[in-house]
Amino acid sequence: MERMADLPQPRPSVAGIPAYVAGRPPTPREGVTTFKLSSNELPYPPLPGVLEAATAAAAAMNRYPDMGNTELYAALADRLGVEVANLAAGTGSTAVIYQLLSAYCGPGAEVVHPWRSFEAYPIAIAAAGATAVGVPLTADGRHDLDAMLAAVTDRTAVLILCTPNNPTGPALSHTEVAAVLDRIPGRVLVILDEAYREFVRSDDPVDGVALLGKHPNLTLTRTFSKAYGLAGLRVGYAVAAEPIAAAVRAVGLPFGVSAPAQAAAVASLAAEVALAERVDRVVAERDRVVAGLAAAGYDVPDPQGNFVWLELGDTTAGFATAADEVGLMVRPFTAPGTNRGCRVTIGETDANTRFLDLARRLD
Repeated sequence: MERMADLPQPRPSVAGIPAYVAGRPPTPREGVTTFKLSSNELPYPPLPGVLEAATAAAAAMNRYPDMGNTELYAALADRLGVEVANLAAGTGSTAVIYQLLSAYCGPGAEVVHPWRSFEAYPIAIAAAGATAVGVPLTADGRHDLDAMLAAVTDRTAVLILCTPNNPTGPALSHTEVAAVLDRIPGRVLVILDEAYREFVRSDDPVDGVALLGKHPNLTLTRTFSKAYGLAGLRVGYAVAAEPIAAAVRAVGLPFGVSAPAQAAAVASLAAEVALAERVDRVVAERDRVVAGLAAAGYDVPDPQGNFVWLELGDTTAGFATAADEVGLMVRPFTAPGTNRGCRVTIGETDANTRFLDLARRLD
């Protein structure tokens, strides 16, 4: 190839975008059943009726999907008690966050977010041409809300809250989020990332829809990837005031959510009883794992998602290697700074038991 220097160049900020590190699959090991506990996937098959709905929709793959997400929006509006105009769908809640930042940020804008938190935040912020302002978590893996509010300046366009926080696990309370919204300027878009909301079992869970009426600068982002088990189909959505939802739809990829994904999401919403049962099973396993870790001497932040967090510092890489050797793939976070450790998904019962055995042995 010649004349490489003459090629078009991306924006300078693109070169600094960090790579997203996905959870790796487990290493195949002869005679050992391996488990992937690195991506917070649900260990169960699709909910009743979901596979059939997705398969039927796939039969028309020669046609474009419904760009208006008509059935999905109608089902969500009915379930949430909002108007269709308050909804905007995308290929997972991550894509919706990208769309929000694309619509509300640009060069010179700042986005305040917790750190360590979801790895896609700095990537999405840089892709929008904005500047990330990461605010360190507290020692117990929670948002430092006072510090986050103190980081808001005239340049702040967006503030992101992640509840429960990925990867550390604690959830914000309704009281805490309401207090943030009361204190932050109305011109700042507040994104409440609720990817794991179905797993929350706290005394004061966030009711995001109730907050929307009083705080039109709030946007909720949710997904079908976690509790609903549709990680492979990529469908998420925003709930927001009409102008914000319209802006998200305006910058979205045309025909982004596939027909099978839309059909699967609608069918999943109809399987509410089965969904509640499987989420309860995950929460029960989470409680068992936390009790086992506590008995082994681990200080685990209050987990409200479908995962637990081990703050391991310099031993993080060694713990992940030891887990791989016994057929478990966990998600290590080894970058310099605070909150170095392993996030471990609550998976199959056998996987969770093997993880506890390893944790006891390495303590």
